[in-house]
Amino acid sequence: MRRPLPPLTALRAFEAAARHVSFKLAAEELHVTPSAVSHGVQALEDHLGVKLFHRLTRRLVLTDAGTAYADPLRRAFDAIGTATADVIGRSHADLLSVGSVPTFARVWLLPRLKDFIAAHPDIDIRLKSTWGPDDVLHDDVDAGIAYGYGDWPGVRTQWLMNETTMPFCAPSLRDGTPPLREPADLRHHTLIHTETKMTTWAMWLEAAGIEGVDAHRGLRFNRTNLAMEAAINGLGVALDNITLAEPQLASGALVIPFDVSVVLERIAGYYLIWRDVHHDTPKLAAFRAWIAAQAATAGVSPSLHAERNAALQKAKC
Repeated sequence: MRRPLPPLTALRAFEAAARHVSFKLAAEELHVTPSAVSHGVQALEDHLGVKLFHRLTRRLVLTDAGTAYADPLRRAFDAIGTATADVIGRSHADLLSVGSVPTFARVWLLPRLKDFIAAHPDIDIRLKSTWGPDDVLHDDVDAGIAYGYGDWPGVRTQWLMNETTMPFCAPSLRDGTPPLREPADLRHHTLIHTETKMTTWAMWLEAAGIEGVDAHRGLRFNRTNLAMEAAINGLGVALDNITLAEPQLASGALVIPFDVSVVLERIAGYYLIWRDVHHDTPKLAAFRAWIAAQAATAGVSPSLHAERNAALQKAKC
């Protein structure tokens, strides 16, 4: 059904006149004559069947009905003005709001995002930290990058990559006393646990066939970056995703003390997820295609291969 709205020009005339309590000042604002404002207000009164002004000698006074009508009209015109300024400010660009778990955004997504911006100059990006699929379901994002097994209800998912979990430590810890040359040496060192990771030390040790290591003791953190910093400072051995540790491995702040092939029963990974309401938007379609291509070509960097090979050679010595 069509809304029973009065003529817009009459509404503008009344709102300006009510705000200034003057036909003359309203006319100056609207760049029309006072007579035009007066006729507009009269037309609105006729349309509504309600008197909005008391027209006294040399002044105007709003009626009770006029006062009650003026306030919501003023808010409505303010909202229209704000929305108009926002649209003008956006120019021709769409705004794509993407949520991501923070460490993945910092280490993997941000270094690649320049490529998307260059390929899609008509799409602006808003990147925010999110912690899981609930943020995408209930927050103001078009899509999100979530960590887990990809079995979340109520969202569409696009697999990006599995995580490869490895032990990391500071070089001084690997070469210290006692040294860390093979998995069995973990019994002499503190384990660093990241509580948000799907793969735990207990799972990794069991899959690696390592016994005699207490998988439940050690330092615990609720964020990957804190666990990494603890490992860099020599507080123990962290177990985390090799992709997220790549900057620290490349710089030498962290090393892989030994290489063990571990096959886990269930592997967590990173997924692009979004709600049905955003599925057909061109901006999301462009981002989905781009990030899928990036994930497909994102292998382990040459510097990380070198680090792993060096770690293997040192472990064999």
